[in-house]
Amino acid sequence: MAYKKRSNSSTPQKKSARVPLAPASKARKAPPPIEQADGSPKPTKTSPTSRVDDDSASSMLRCYNIPDYRLEHPEFRIFMSGEGSSLEYSVEGDLSAAAPPIRDSKYLSREQSIALCRWMLLNRRMEVALENLYKQGKVVGGVYFGLGQEGCSCASALALGPDDWLGPMIRNQGAMLVRGFSARDIMRQYMAKGDSPTWGRDASSHFGDWQRRNVCAPISMLGELIGVMAGICLGARLQGKNVAGLTYVGDGGQSTGVTYESLNFAAVQKLGLVLVVENNLWGYSTPSDMQFCVKDLAERAIAYGIPGVIVDGTDPCQVYDATYEACERAHRGEGPTLIEAKMMRMKGHAIHDAAQYVPAKLVDYWRNRDPIARFENYLINVKGWLTAEDNHKLIADVERELEADREAAIASPMPDPETDKTHQGVYCDPSCHEIKPKYGPVVAKPREQGSAGPKAVEAAAHLK
Repeated sequence: MAYKKRSNSSTPQKKSARVPLAPASKARKAPPPIEQADGSPKPTKTSPTSRVDDDSASSMLRCYNIPDYRLEHPEFRIFMSGEGSSLEYSVEGDLSAAAPPIRDSKYLSREQSIALCRWMLLNRRMEVALENLYKQGKVVGGVYFGLGQEGCSCASALALGPDDWLGPMIRNQGAMLVRGFSARDIMRQYMAKGDSPTWGRDASSHFGDWQRRNVCAPISMLGELIGVMAGICLGARLQGKNVAGLTYVGDGGQSTGVTYESLNFAAVQKLGLVLVVENNLWGYSTPSDMQFCVKDLAERAIAYGIPGVIVDGTDPCQVYDATYEACERAHRGEGPTLIEAKMMRMKGHAIHDAAQYVPAKLVDYWRNRDPIARFENYLINVKGWLTAEDNHKLIADVERELEADREAAIASPMPDPETDKTHQGVYCDPSCHEIKPKYGPVVAKPREQGSAGPKAVEAAAHLK
């Protein structure tokens, strides 16, 4: 992409220096060279950076760099083929490559890596339990799965600091676990039990905890949570604190108008929004190739003047490092970051969707990139941080915890509208609770000298 800026003046323009869109922080070193699976260097993805064309004094070419930390760069295309009742999605491209290795993390310790593996495993086993509870008729409403996305959800949430905020979406139940909710909380919520986080007044994933865990409840209207997280970052800054506000959006939701408006606001205000775009290839039953024309959704960061990064969403180390560095930028007051995590949603949109529209070859390709299996192999056979026996004990511990939480959730009572007087209100009122500043007193902008008070109200102008 080359953008040329013309001038009506015939006066030669002075050659300008090369100015990158988002210069690297002085506190951090540049990211390591990106390598392919075979270890050979791969150039950074480039699209138009600021320089003056030597051959034309009146034109200017701008280009921007989108770092891509993946160790493989698959090339395939999903399209519609056939006619009438035989119309179906097909895929073309080379899907025979073996899964890439896990990239070493610059920040994760041994203890953190083992804990991350446990969160991912608990995330998956809990969703299997939820599916079984649904089939037993114990779930109220539907169930949404993050199969194949556990590494993205858990690793990104683990990168948050204690004062940072999380705004999960329907597939980020692993992030909820990392942030302190139990599998019991989540299962009781899906079953609308009286002791669930919303006391049976809602089901699915619509719950949070702003008091202790800094978690905002998911919003069904996709993209809306981005503005909420930007507002949280703004509120914290007014209290003298720079925090990171992490939230997610899918490849489909990323095209909504509110996503653009909220991200633009965060960019202009330099708020600590960290947006993970989970490009899982399907917006319900519509493939990414039929949703947008850009090659990578991270390219859209260019329009906002913020950094965009591409990672392999099935590699927890890549996700953690990118999110960690985005949070550090937020803490320094340097503004938002857009992280595109590429992977595939390995189940349908929800439990009612069998996803028969997905080509079988594509399912097999991404099944070979299972984040849990690859991360277990990485910890055992590559890093030597776990033995096979240690891993068996970890799995057994997860199973024991999950079984206890499942039994407790099933035994929990359903809400009784006649006797439940503890949580009566649907809407908050003054007698409910007082919301106080979390980080400190709100600091107002100093009044300009000579301003004696608020601006006088002017009469409305009526145009004829």
